[in-house]
Amino acid sequence: MLLPARCARCQAPGPAVCGRCWQALAPARGAVVPAAVAYEGAGAEVVAALKFRNARPVARHLAAAMAPLAPAVDAVTWVPTLASHTRARGFDQGELLARAVARALGVPARRLLRRLDGPAQRGRSRADRLGDPPRFAVARRPPRRVLVVDDVVTTGATLRSAAAALRAGGADEVHPLAAAATPPGR
Repeated sequence: MLLPARCARCQAPGPAVCGRCWQALAPARGAVVPAAVAYEGAGAEVVAALKFRNARPVARHLAAAMAPLAPAVDAVTWVPTLASHTRARGFDQGELLARAVARALGVPARRLLRRLDGPAQRGRSRADRLGDPPRFAVARRPPRRVLVVDDVVTTGATLRSAAAALRAGGADEVHPLAAAATPPGR
């Protein structure tokens, strides 16, 4: 039996993010890296549906807003989430977003990073995020120009750490891009 598709935010029958809810998404202004939407209000609800309520089709909608913000690259990769989160959710939301962005850009999506042991960023203070960001290692040699995708950016520490690993692994250009960004000062 097929269940009808519903909006991840309001549950109205139809696409994963209905037109009314899509219009309610605020642009990310003043973000530390390019991001499609603000992580507040409707934007936070839509991203939370992807991350915590298995609303995987939301990734395509967010990727459609992210792709126009991307420069020319050779491949797209993602900031891998903690292995425990991937096991609990059954997927890595960053990977879903990166693969959808890569399709929109017509370039390959590649798993280029491996997350090393360390704390999750969620729930940590701004100072803790900046002082002790996640660490990454290159899983395979990156191409020259890489777009690295994350679901939510707050301080940019995670994306900076991922970019540093990609550059150390051989990438010349690393461009960060997030689905959502917390408003400045949060």
